[in-house]
Amino acid sequence: MQTTFLQNNGGYRKLRVYKVAEIIYDITFYFTQNYLNHGDRTIDQMLQSARSGKQNIAEGSKASTTSRETEIKLTNVAKASLEELLIDYEDYLRTRQLTQWDTNHPRYAPMREYAKGNRIENEYNNLLQKLDDEEIANLCITLINQATYMLRKLIEKQQQQFLQNGGIREQMTKARVEYRKNQTGQTSQTGRTGQTSPTNHSLPQK
Repeated sequence: MQTTFLQNNGGYRKLRVYKVAEIIYDITFYFTQNYLNHGDRTIDQMLQSARSGKQNIAEGSKASTTSRETEIKLTNVAKASLEELLIDYEDYLRTRQLTQWDTNHPRYAPMREYAKGNRIENEYNNLLQKLDDEEIANLCITLINQATYMLRKLIEKQQQQFLQNGGIREQMTKARVEYRKNQTGQTSQTGRTGQTSPTNHSLPQK
């Protein structure tokens, strides 16, 4: 018989979107330390946005054990934080007359495919030292777009799970009702098996 109604959630490190968010944070840290002036307030803003994206994915995943509502809220905060970071990278390119790569740029498609693959997880730390600021900014923009897409899909899935299973209070009530039903069934079964049928030995003797 099931004795717990809490799901064993929190495996955020296995999520592709979390791995991408972690790469985005590391790249942003490198970028801000190497291409923004010391004391520039944008450094803190970009790092906070990148960190919020990563941390809220993790916190949302862990919160799902006891609150689907909190999980959805934190996942949405992660998406909003990364969208804010996207604007910072776009601002950097625009204000310095650098190119933001679009579908017409010859390097857009290869960059997009590279960012979608698994190689980047092992290569990005060494790769950063070979790229200039325009290349790094466009790489991070590509990763952010992919991460926010995955987060939108994740939020849709979380909403569907909430509609199907409800929140923690509904799960608690359902588990309690099921428990009491099982207990009642066991008591009835015990009562039936505990009864004894009369035998010839219990009949009065003539």
